[in-house]
Amino acid sequence: MKKLLIGMVIVIALIAAGVMYMASNLDELIRTQMETQGSKAFQTEVTVDSVAVALREGSITIAGFNVPNPQGYSDNSAFSLGEISLDLQVSTQEPYTVESLIVDKPTVLYEVDSAGKANLTVLKNNLQAMLPEQQQRTEETGPSPLVAVKNISVRDTRLIIDFESMDLQGLNIEELQLDKKRYEVTLPTFSSDPVGVPNGLPADQVGKAILDSMLSNLTRQAKQKAKDVLEAKAKEKLKEKVDEKKDELTEKAKDKIKDLFKKGS
Repeated sequence: MKKLLIGMVIVIALIAAGVMYMASNLDELIRTQMETQGSKAFQTEVTVDSVAVALREGSITIAGFNVPNPQGYSDNSAFSLGEISLDLQVSTQEPYTVESLIVDKPTVLYEVDSAGKANLTVLKNNLQAMLPEQQQRTEETGPSPLVAVKNISVRDTRLIIDFESMDLQGLNIEELQLDKKRYEVTLPTFSSDPVGVPNGLPADQVGKAILDSMLSNLTRQAKQKAKDVLEAKAKEKLKEKVDEKKDELTEKAKDKIKDLFKKGS
């Protein structure tokens, strides 16, 4: 009996030690998993600076989620998400709910290769290849718990548009006199669609689904901003040419008037 009790104490002590180890290393475990799974999904070497889990407060903070450009583009980062904050809802049943996910001050680079394909599109395609079809999601959830994310907000995105390798469909970038080959703009706060609402998605698919939705939104906004910049510059250049022509015609008219009065004198 004594030996049995000693054995149970040892087992309990080992379990307790394991739980304490898991709790004390939870931040690092999540961080390394994000790097591993992110690199696999995007097919680039994803890095994460830090993860801080506050179980009592029901919150997670992720800093420095960085995704390099895919092959065929510059050596710069395609995007870095700055700080990600998750507010978790206390729940004892699935789907486990994230009340809000906020991405604060991300930096996004929009580049286009010589074939006209954007870096963000390549990353999105890589990511979508890792997402199962809807039928698989519902039929093959596996051991992963179901999670739903209600509100997703992206704040103060620093968008950098690189015009250098962009196909401008015959427009001369030098003629347009862009102030810089790279144009920067801060996007207003925008929301992405909820993920896994109402029935939940397997936890290992939630992050990919969130990033997929966010990339769709950012790519759409980047294209629109690039179009706005080029249109504004084209109009400005056209106005300059019209003004030059107007001045030229005005001078010609003045000369003709002078000649007219000379003849009549």
